[in-house]
Amino acid sequence: MAWENPFKEMANSKPLFLTIYATVLIGIVFSSVYVFSAIYSSPHSTTFSLSIAPSTSSDAKAEPSGQASNLSRVQADDDSTAVNSQLQSKLSKPIWRVPPAGSKMPDLETFKLSKELVQERVIDNVVVVTFGNYAFMDFILTWVKHLTDMGVENLLVGAMDTKLLEALYWKGVPAFDMGSHMSTVDVGWGSPTFHKMGREKVVLIDSILPFGFELLMCDTDMVWLKNPLPYIARFPEADVLTSTDQTVPTVTDDRLDMWQEVGAAYNIGIFHWRATESSKKLAREWKEMILADDKIWDQNGFNELVRRQLGPSVDDDSGLVYAYDGNLKLGLLPASIFCSGHTYFVQAMFQHLRLEAYAVHTTFQYAGTEGKRHRLREAKVFYDPPEYYNPPGGLLTFKPAIPKNLLLDGEHSIATHFALVNYQMKQIRTALAVASVLNRTLVMPPLWCRLDRLWFGHPGILPGSLTRPPFVCPLDHVFEINVMLKEMPNVEFGPGISIREYSLFDNPSMPEEVKKSWLDVHLCQEGSSGCQVNNTSQTGNLKLPKHSTEETLKTAFSKFENVKVIQFSSMQDAFDGFTDKTREERFRNRVKRYVGIWCCVENHTPGHIYYDMYWDEKPGWKAAPPNSTADDHPPW
Repeated sequence: MAWENPFKEMANSKPLFLTIYATVLIGIVFSSVYVFSAIYSSPHSTTFSLSIAPSTSSDAKAEPSGQASNLSRVQADDDSTAVNSQLQSKLSKPIWRVPPAGSKMPDLETFKLSKELVQERVIDNVVVVTFGNYAFMDFILTWVKHLTDMGVENLLVGAMDTKLLEALYWKGVPAFDMGSHMSTVDVGWGSPTFHKMGREKVVLIDSILPFGFELLMCDTDMVWLKNPLPYIARFPEADVLTSTDQTVPTVTDDRLDMWQEVGAAYNIGIFHWRATESSKKLAREWKEMILADDKIWDQNGFNELVRRQLGPSVDDDSGLVYAYDGNLKLGLLPASIFCSGHTYFVQAMFQHLRLEAYAVHTTFQYAGTEGKRHRLREAKVFYDPPEYYNPPGGLLTFKPAIPKNLLLDGEHSIATHFALVNYQMKQIRTALAVASVLNRTLVMPPLWCRLDRLWFGHPGILPGSLTRPPFVCPLDHVFEINVMLKEMPNVEFGPGISIREYSLFDNPSMPEEVKKSWLDVHLCQEGSSGCQVNNTSQTGNLKLPKHSTEETLKTAFSKFENVKVIQFSSMQDAFDGFTDKTREERFRNRVKRYVGIWCCVENHTPGHIYYDMYWDEKPGWKAAPPNSTADDHPPW
């Protein structure tokens, strides 16, 4: 009804009806004023003003521990949740809105952690937090973008160094200063700095919980694939929900994992805390434990405390268990959908069970931070700048050929696994050489394995897991990605060779202009029809003689330098070697270090077996662990 109609009707009605209309309209006006006043005075509607918020003390009084979670209350009405969350998101400063041009970075005091600062990002009493140093800037931006793409904006990033804090501010990402004064470079797993980062996490949890908000705490080396907040709201009684390193499914749907069957460590890379007395007590004791002994790994400390008492179940249905002090209600997030690096990248457990994954954490991998990036890139869930997809010099790719008998025939054993991997490795070795000659970035092929890789003795495939050999294994199962991307002295190892993940061309971020600039190369027998180096065809196809030399490659591709992508139909017999023997030796020195180990043979010390890039040059080469410590060294 149009707004003018009531007034027109009132003018033509009797006094009694005039009085009724007037009363109704006045009621509407006053109701509207009340509603809008309530909305704008709501603590959740505070505009995000991190750049100008006054510094306040972080030791604010705790919220009442018995306060019910807003998140759990609204779960019964999904439509109300969506509308409420959208409304509150609009009332906050949108993420990715950069500061105005010409503005200055606010004083660091502005970014100190406080209840007021956190509350500016809280929706439905929940805040999602990660933290890191500048070395993980790209991980953090990926983490944020996945959440904001799903409409989750109640997030905060803890900056462990000023460089990260400033970078996030200028990108419009809400952040706070953890006061850690961390190094801005990458820290290796297990290093003293790594353990310091873990302790900072525990201190952070203990600092935020007294504010009274629900806290979803995440490591930066994980990615959200689906909005987790509705799932978490299904368990309003849980004090803590945590992910695990479980590799064998305990449920086949999206229920919590059965705590009685989870024997693996509870992994603190993804966990949710409600601000209850039990959870705050756990956080305090955990903090005191790890600060008292810097040799305790934060995750081990958490497991020790939580498992101090485990059981009985809270009830018959929820999957929660009493833990820690007998009062804490703990839930174990299902490893099938809150995935580890094993259940996602190796088993693809969620796909086998026809489920949707909520998250993937880059655990169970073997090449440090570079390996984590590469895994996320293989899965097409890592965000890179446009130039990543269009590198200088262009891209080189090839179609790998694998005989059926190597892939499928016989039992899955150490011998058949190495036969399969070695066959692929030889093709990759040739492709690396061609990429080096043409100064192009090599798109690695998908790598097939028949056996899993772990850091302990195992039968090849973990019993009870959903790993189904053969499978496309992560590149770090065979190749030392951190070594491949490391700068090495040219005088000893020759020029570096850039690589990309096998899924690059399937990534939605790949520009069409790159894929359209494409040259297909077909190997041919020298002397056959059209098999000439000086063939000037510009039709997007080129015939190249097998066993080409360095000079042949340079000559054949000199006129295709501006083509973005060159794809070989095969790498078998494509290259006959470098003409310059010094360069050949340097190349060999480099790529020998590109491969790692398979691990591990059961009941044998040492149990690992070294991959050898030049296995085919050693008659009688066999896949076997070193006989002794003296023999335990790479094949170079």
